[in-house]
Amino acid sequence: MARVRIHYCTQCHWLLRAGWYAQELLSTFGEDLDEVALAPSHGGHFEVLFDDLVIWERKRDEGFPDIKELKRRVRDRLDPGRDLGHIDR
Repeated sequence: MARVRIHYCTQCHWLLRAGWYAQELLSTFGEDLDEVALAPSHGGHFEVLFDDLVIWERKRDEGFPDIKELKRRVRDRLDPGRDLGHIDR
């Protein structure tokens, strides 16, 4: 099973953002994900990992992901043939 881990900066108060991303991923992928974990960090750190592969990093990718893009990146690792409905249009 696949694991997603979201590292977020506690100093920057990004817990709500990280929690919302986690909720959206669980709503879309449900039981196809083994877990979606929130990992507190500091220093402006925000990244999303899929099975230890960084699929989004705030500084590298210049900001926070649009939820559609984050779902696409998770889908492309989890099940590339999966239709995400309106997100793919």
